[in-house]
Amino acid sequence: MQTELSKRLGVEHALFGFTPFPAVAAAISRAGGFGVLGAVRYTAPEDLKRNLDWLEAHVDGRPYGLDVVMPARKVEGVTEADVEAMIPEGHRQFVRDTLAKYGVPELADGEASGWRITGWMEQVARSQLDVAFDYPIKLLANALGSPPADVVARAHDQGVLVAALAGSARHARKHKEAGIDIVVAQGYEAGGHTGEIASMVLTPEVVDAVDPLPVLAAGGIGSGQQMAAALALGAQGVWLGSIWLTTTEAELPSPALVRKLLAAGSGDTVRSRALTGKPARQLRTEWTDAWDDPSGPGALPMPLQGLLVADAVTRIQKYEVEPLLGTPVGQIVGRMNSERSVQAVVDDLTRGFERAVDRINRIAGRSQQ
Repeated sequence: MQTELSKRLGVEHALFGFTPFPAVAAAISRAGGFGVLGAVRYTAPEDLKRNLDWLEAHVDGRPYGLDVVMPARKVEGVTEADVEAMIPEGHRQFVRDTLAKYGVPELADGEASGWRITGWMEQVARSQLDVAFDYPIKLLANALGSPPADVVARAHDQGVLVAALAGSARHARKHKEAGIDIVVAQGYEAGGHTGEIASMVLTPEVVDAVDPLPVLAAGGIGSGQQMAAALALGAQGVWLGSIWLTTTEAELPSPALVRKLLAAGSGDTVRSRALTGKPARQLRTEWTDAWDDPSGPGALPMPLQGLLVADAVTRIQKYEVEPLLGTPVGQIVGRMNSERSVQAVVDDLTRGFERAVDRINRIAGRSQQ
């Protein structure tokens, strides 16, 4: 599965795998794809450095990249404490009442939340980049659109390509104007933050909007047939995230969450503001239902919602409170019905791609057989 972009980056398959887990990113690169490590959870630079050291030692010399969450516009002088102070007491009480309803235990004294929205703040993302640019990363992706101009310039000075996610052709054009090298067209079906447009419509719109920039198709992709379809729509590769969550190399926080993912169908996700304040596709749970209920207070805007629910999410995961237990995941969850190694997933994807291409060749009367 070679394209101009995959050849430029020196990878065997035009298959880009986003993941928060270093072991998964390394395995994707070793399997011939391009592993991209999500940096948002690394609020301490030394933690990111430790994991990039590990990644560098386990990719067998293959290329890899980093994904950050960085707003294009800077807000001066705003600290996490400033943001915390903006959270209404009524919302805090709603969290306490919901957790009490399901009997969720408190964290131990002195135990901090394992999930914080701090990584969404620009100063944290910049500290991550100060670490990352000491490593031979080949790609810097930004989940909040185009990063600031000085970051794009810094990456280009070091020979690093810059990618940005887009949920519409309008967003994609802005990325092109900002000097972005690769646009990830992320459809409505994707896990995490998404727009309103489905991948089948979005991908060719973005391809036309930013030509000749390369486009990666994302959103609900988890089979070789879908990868072939993405390339037929004009993409130069695919961006996969959810499919790696149930791999054996993944480090999900609880066996109960893995069981829920394996049992879920493609209709068991919802776009909800419950996690971050922006619409993000995730497993539908009684937690998302509570926040989406019109009788409740409703989610706060980003980043207030993420700070508000950080401790609650940690408690739900730690104590495996199944009715509330969820995670960002795309509609492809309906195909994630067994635990497999990253290599097995890549093998299945590439074999499916070959079968799909062969099928189209037969339809077109071009089969070699």
